[in-house]
Amino acid sequence: MLGYRDGDAAGFDVLYARHKGGVYRYLLRQCRNPALADELFQDVWMNLIRARDGYTVQAKFATYLYRIAHNRLMDHFRRHDATAVSLDDESATPVAEPVAPRSAEPEASADAREQAAQLLALLAELPVEQREAFVLQQEGGLSIEEIAETTGVTRETAKSRLRYALAKLRRGMQAWQ
Repeated sequence: MLGYRDGDAAGFDVLYARHKGGVYRYLLRQCRNPALADELFQDVWMNLIRARDGYTVQAKFATYLYRIAHNRLMDHFRRHDATAVSLDDESATPVAEPVAPRSAEPEASADAREQAAQLLALLAELPVEQREAFVLQQEGGLSIEEIAETTGVTRETAKSRLRYALAKLRRGMQAWQ
């Protein structure tokens, strides 16, 4: 980001290539609407471009980027007077299931798809704050301190949210098996 800030346009390409997947998945898992996630995704990168000249290193770049994404998401929810999309909303397009490797046996492939679908369903059932902490850790690779900074909560709150999310996901996956 420092190179991009100082005029190296290729620096943006590196940042985008490294973080585009995680940021998009974070937004998609939080809003559960691909069209909205696309719009928010574009806004996040436009905000990063606009903030380029004033960028100073205060934390890891991923923390900075996910803070922009978190803020954009919260702005959207505030503007539309919602804290999250209802899980009963049938108009929302479902998140695509991850595909098992082609080399897997048919039974293993089917089992992997079922397991992935179950995990996504359990993830969707988590409270918004817990889901956000989990996705920031898994998709963004953020530490507990970085999750706290990104979401504007204390370290202990971020740690609790993540701990509760992991416990609920583990229980759900154990019950599934």
